[in-house]
Amino acid sequence: MAGHRGAIKFHFWISAFALLLFHSHCFYLPGVAPQDFDKGDPLRVKVNKLTSTKTQLPYSYYTLPYCRPDRIVDNAENLGEVLRGDRIENSPYLFKMREAQMCTVLCRVILNKKTAKAYKNKINDEYRVNMILDNLPLVVPIRRPDQENSVVYQHGFHVGLRGQYAGTKEEKHFIHNHLAFTVKYHKDVQTETARIVGFEVKPFSVKHEYEGEWNEKTRLTTCDPHAKRTVTNSEIPQEVDDKKEIIFTYDVEFQESDVKWASRWDTYLLMADDQIHWFSIVNSLMIVLFLSGMVAMIMLRTLFRDISKYNQLETQEEAQEETGWKLVHGDVFRAPINSDLLCVYVGTGVQFFGMILVTMIFALLGFLSPSNRGGLMTAMLLLWVFMGLFAGYSSARLYKMFKGTEWKKITLKTAFMFPATIFAIFFVLNALIWGEKSSGAVPFGTMFALVLLWFGISVPLVFVGSYVGFRKPAIEDPVKTNKIPRQIPEQAWYMNPTFSILIGGILPFGAVFIELFFILTSIWLHQFYYIFGFLFIVFLILLVTCAEITIVLCYFQLCSEDYLWWWRSYLTSGSSALYLFLYAAFYFFTKLEITKPVSGVLYFGYMLIVSYAFFVLTGTIGFYACFWFTRLIYSSVKID
Repeated sequence: MAGHRGAIKFHFWISAFALLLFHSHCFYLPGVAPQDFDKGDPLRVKVNKLTSTKTQLPYSYYTLPYCRPDRIVDNAENLGEVLRGDRIENSPYLFKMREAQMCTVLCRVILNKKTAKAYKNKINDEYRVNMILDNLPLVVPIRRPDQENSVVYQHGFHVGLRGQYAGTKEEKHFIHNHLAFTVKYHKDVQTETARIVGFEVKPFSVKHEYEGEWNEKTRLTTCDPHAKRTVTNSEIPQEVDDKKEIIFTYDVEFQESDVKWASRWDTYLLMADDQIHWFSIVNSLMIVLFLSGMVAMIMLRTLFRDISKYNQLETQEEAQEETGWKLVHGDVFRAPINSDLLCVYVGTGVQFFGMILVTMIFALLGFLSPSNRGGLMTAMLLLWVFMGLFAGYSSARLYKMFKGTEWKKITLKTAFMFPATIFAIFFVLNALIWGEKSSGAVPFGTMFALVLLWFGISVPLVFVGSYVGFRKPAIEDPVKTNKIPRQIPEQAWYMNPTFSILIGGILPFGAVFIELFFILTSIWLHQFYYIFGFLFIVFLILLVTCAEITIVLCYFQLCSEDYLWWWRSYLTSGSSALYLFLYAAFYFFTKLEITKPVSGVLYFGYMLIVSYAFFVLTGTIGFYACFWFTRLIYSSVKID
């Protein structure tokens, strides 16, 4: 009977595994499954947030008095979308597949002082309207004057524009109230169905006119499909002012396209010039080669010659005449001051490294494409939480090596110190966004979910990692540590800790700063960033650069008989974060047109979080490189 039950159990698991395998073959990523449309099928346009590169504060579409559907329905958003400020809602725009529409009247709005002011403010701040059709964002094609047949795509269309009537100097505000949509589709020859591969718009500002009283059936004289009168320009634009009447209209045109559904995002993601990325990588590789050469010279020539010479010394007197890194062997593994804090920072750095590495791999495999809105942010948050296991493990291992005994104290510090700092900054920034009534403010429910992820998953995992790490035998030092600390001789000016730490951060920053420009542009100028291949290469170059510069400077430091390398190794490569923040400030003043003080505070607040994270990541890489290097060289030396 027991055997029969076991066989049933085994059969059940085999069936479950087979089912899982079968499903994995027909599994599409969220929002990525293709949808086929027959002629005449309804196409529902969704609206997303209003965005501006001048204020960086997103707003919900219906904060402006646009035409509304009977009932506004919010789309379910994932964690990443909420954090980005996305608010996807339904709209009154309704198309029919492959059936052109001309001059469809959406609604008529009469402005009052309040609504006119709302429109004017958004036009002044250059806000854009974002829409979505079949998961494709709306774009405005703009021809590049410098190149023939070259088109760049701007995400979303501007709410309106400012201008003057001929012969006057007074500046007026005009609204884009007529939208000429173009839906591109790829037709299946066999089934006659089609898939949507493009969604473009040309916005116009038109003062619509009609005869008689306004009612549902009123025909416009400025835009009439029966009289074949269409809107092709904005010669008589629609002004925004108190008591002005605005009639919202749209056209829809369908165009067959050769672009297949699988490559419909290519036009959005095309880099204007990918040569600069190759230049960036070649530039970074030159830095790496230079550093690798230095490390190889130190290793081969100096170290091996020194070690063989040191091991052949016959008497203690001769040994005492020796100078350099060998003299500090009795102090080099002495625990540093604030060793607890170092353990916490190293553990946090390992957590960061794990999160970024796995995110990069997922992105390279195409799991985090922009079609999966908010996917990148969600993945990073979840990975950060799960990497708490490694944070706890690495901080506890180091803590035990420093002869620490209170592992629970170090675990609590690792679990709370870095996230609490970030959360405090984030909370203040979020309060500022709330004050501006922006949709970018994270709702209380999402804030609670973040705290739950932190306390419910991350903290317990840090404890599990710490427990496992502390149970392992302590890492043995390759040489014994003297009871009395050796006096450090006076150092040359260039070996001054502050100077060498600041010098050490220049090269790692130099290896990434060109790619950093593109990342900042994608975040703050609302463009897609999808060149993870380049980014992964740059990330590997950053790893190598951080490790090598720290090893070189650590070797020079030990040769000067200065054995206080623990914190110095962390800060040497970590100082690149200072340059990152300074570059972010330079970018703010040269590339962005942010005028509102709140937006400036948001920019510097978020860049402070990014720089702090970069410090923890690069510092940990430098520390582990130096840790490996010192253990390697001192384990090769015979000590009597």
